Amino acid sequence: MTKYACILCLICLVPPGQNLSSQQHTTSPNAAVDLVTEEEDLNVFQQWLRWNNPGNLLINYLTDQALTLYDARDRGISNLKTAEDWHERQARVRNTLMEIIGPMPPKTPLNARITGIIKKEGYRIEKIIFESFPGSYVTGCLYVPEKIRGRVPAILNVIGHNQEAFRNSLYQVINYNLVKKGMMVLAIDPPGQGEHVQYYDTTVKFSSIGYTVIEHCYFGNQCFLSGYSCARYFIWDGMRAIDYLISRKDVDPERIGVTGFSGGGTITSYIGALDDRIKVAVPCSWANASRRLLETKGAPDAEAVLYHGTAKGISHEDLLELRAPKPTLLTFVSRDEYLCLQGAREAFRETKRAYETLGRPENLEMVEDDSKHWMTAKIRLAIYAFFMKHFNLTGDPAEAKAEILMPEELQVTPTGQVSTFLGGALIFGDIEKETSRLVRDLEQSRMNIGPHLQRIVAGAKELSGFIDPGSAVPVAFINGRYQRDGYSVAKYAIPGEGDYVIPFLLFEPDDQEVRHPALVYLHPLGKIAEARPGGGIEKLVRQGYVVAAVDVLGCGETKNTAARGLTDGYTAVLIGRSVVGIQAADIIRVTAFLKSLGNVDPRKIGAVGIGEMGIPLIHAAAFDTTVRNVVLAGSPVSYRSIAGNRYYRIGFTSREGGGYWHPYELDFTWGVAGALTAYDLPDLIGSMAPRRITLAGLKNQLLEPAPAELIDQELRFPRSAYAFKNAGSNLRVLPSYDNLETLVNWGFGD
Repeated sequence: MTKYACILCLICLVPPGQNLSSQQHTTSPNAAVDLVTEEEDLNVFQQWLRWNNPGNLLINYLTDQALTLYDARDRGISNLKTAEDWHERQARVRNTLMEIIGPMPPKTPLNARITGIIKKEGYRIEKIIFESFPGSYVTGCLYVPEKIRGRVPAILNVIGHNQEAFRNSLYQVINYNLVKKGMMVLAIDPPGQGEHVQYYDTTVKFSSIGYTVIEHCYFGNQCFLSGYSCARYFIWDGMRAIDYLISRKDVDPERIGVTGFSGGGTITSYIGALDDRIKVAVPCSWANASRRLLETKGAPDAEAVLYHGTAKGISHEDLLELRAPKPTLLTFVSRDEYLCLQGAREAFRETKRAYETLGRPENLEMVEDDSKHWMTAKIRLAIYAFFMKHFNLTGDPAEAKAEILMPEELQVTPTGQVSTFLGGALIFGDIEKETSRLVRDLEQSRMNIGPHLQRIVAGAKELSGFIDPGSAVPVAFINGRYQRDGYSVAKYAIPGEGDYVIPFLLFEPDDQEVRHPALVYLHPLGKIAEARPGGGIEKLVRQGYVVAAVDVLGCGETKNTAARGLTDGYTAVLIGRSVVGIQAADIIRVTAFLKSLGNVDPRKIGAVGIGEMGIPLIHAAAFDTTVRNVVLAGSPVSYRSIAGNRYYRIGFTSREGGGYWHPYELDFTWGVAGALTAYDLPDLIGSMAPRRITLAGLKNQLLEPAPAELIDQELRFPRSAYAFKNAGSNLRVLPSYDNLETLVNWGFGD
């Protein structure tokens, strides 16, 4: 026992850069006894109490930053005392929201048509199609009460995340009861739902992307790259639906309402806040990002995530307060699987202050019921009664038994989808236009290389939320080491920029060289992916490199296991940061650690990024010149190719057991919101000149080998930048590669 204790102490006391090789061990006469067979555990957080839940590190760090921003917002709210104070804030919030969401498209002809009419006792259903903007067709059903005298109130019902949309029996019950009580109801298909599916595949007769939420986040990611939220399209469809309602002679323009449940509650909040024509709003179980939602369930879906919204002081409460003092009813349930009752109550209490100060506290109400995520009978009754009260309608608000139609009966188009009936560019057509505009601006800027390089690095730092780690050498913590044939593997962690540590494996050759070149090695599957004996990292170590295989925050051991895959990337969007920017700073910290090692030549530090890990690496290399050469193997060629094409695959993972309905999950950890407003990945490559960089096996937006034409297009600027620095030969582009060692050796000049 004493012998083993001494050996362990010796190993722990050996600092990084000084190896304890097998030749240095004292040979024991009892070698068979001393030989301990042990399977390697390369997890750095093994037996580490403080970091015993590393899958929470990223989301906790992002959430803490969000809460700091909410604290600042709440302090501002606490200072609002008078009606004038609230009016000033309403004006500021409205301007901020329009900056975030807008600019809205110009209003073009609706070209509305009725494709069919269903006559029922006491009402009829008109099947409607209108153009929200040219080429974007919205389907809906208009419930019209019979025997109308004069003009009647009208309600827009925006639907939550249900694939059938308003054809679902719950929504039919609500529409039936509202029309029976004397109100006209227009229920529309949101993008990605009902007959408004954005990626409809005729071979499977369903979306090729997945159900409604996945479609929303799919095109939502493309919007984020271009610097706005896809909420724009949901809001605009709703506003154009209001345009249609008030164009009718049988609708009272002074009695317009909006309601919706879940995702529809989100859109109700937006439209109720931004469209002054809405007299009464009833958001039910809304999903907008707010303090309590981020603390519990996490960031919601893309349309409920406002671009840099939390950073700009916007929370769901602001949407409610923009309506003050107009009539608003909030509804919520106690056991919601996706949302947070505590947040709803706090939103109600804060908003009530605005209504009280503005003299109409009775215009804001809240109804709760004990249930899972649903619109219960109690909540439905409250909705009917609230609309009747504020639209001055008499009668009994009690719910009547509804006649439920088959979904096919409420089909608006003859084919069941606007894409197969009328075609059109759908939402991607508008995204493509926005992407093309931003790319044209970049290409114009690239014509003046010197100033452009300065602008794009500054822009990338700002938009990625990069925080410079400075020049301090991080203090490393060792949590184990293994001796292998000819080299050692040590398990280390160094502090990150927040309350987390960066785990990595340090591979050091057991040779007689005083100084070694060093590599930062990044793999999308984490540091362990090529760390086993015989793996890719061992081959590099045998070439004489010290290698730090790193799990930057959100990768490997620190990969998000706390919530849905989209949660961390979308939280970063809210707070004006990105996972990419945080990871870039992590990489720079690891290079600072490598520079401090006695057996590393500080002038010879390179980096390898495999797959999408090339994205944070190229940001790090652009921001810090410590990395003297870079190898990007199989990395995406550009953000433009992702935002500018209808289909992409980065961030997609197959969902276990998802099947036909939910085949994929997706994330935005690879993206920088707003990137294309200032730079693209090829710009950062150009900023590395004259340092050596190898781009091998670049991938297109589908993660397939990028064709030569795409590579030539996207690398035109980097090649110009390298030529500008008289270093054209230092930028090497290869269609594929046989082994990584050859690429790395070239980077170091061998």
